[in-house]
Amino acid sequence: MRRKVKNRNIVGADFVYNSQKLEKFINYVMWSGKKETSRKIMYKAFDVIKEKTGNPNPLEVFDLALKNAGPLTEVRSKRIGGANYQVPREVRPERRLALAMRWIRDAARGGKGKPMHLKLADELIAASKNEGSAIKKKDDTHKMAEANKAFAHFAW
Repeated sequence: MRRKVKNRNIVGADFVYNSQKLEKFINYVMWSGKKETSRKIMYKAFDVIKEKTGNPNPLEVFDLALKNAGPLTEVRSKRIGGANYQVPREVRPERRLALAMRWIRDAARGGKGKPMHLKLADELIAASKNEGSAIKKKDDTHKMAEANKAFAHFAW
């Protein structure tokens, strides 16, 4: 059994919206330690979300996008008797959040030709409506877990 992780870094809340999730996502968006640049991108993206959705609180759209993009099950490789099986497993809440953030960030970075704050805003809006690349990634993960349901009895 896994040992409990004791020294987990707790991220403080961000300045504007007082949200720990948002501050963690700012850290995910950050490149080369440029946190202020990352903050500017996020707050500009939130302004775009306010504009496009008409919702005065873009944090609601952000939270819904993270909830929609997080997978419930995934497959983990397990070696049994010389063969590797893809065993479906339930995803822990911390990992679900981390995967959702990573997939949304990667989907936004994948688009070319627009500034990052616009790509990020579009991806967050799409994920809140259960659309977009991050949601497709989640659906693919769920399909793989469903296809390998026969190996669920190997779960540890």
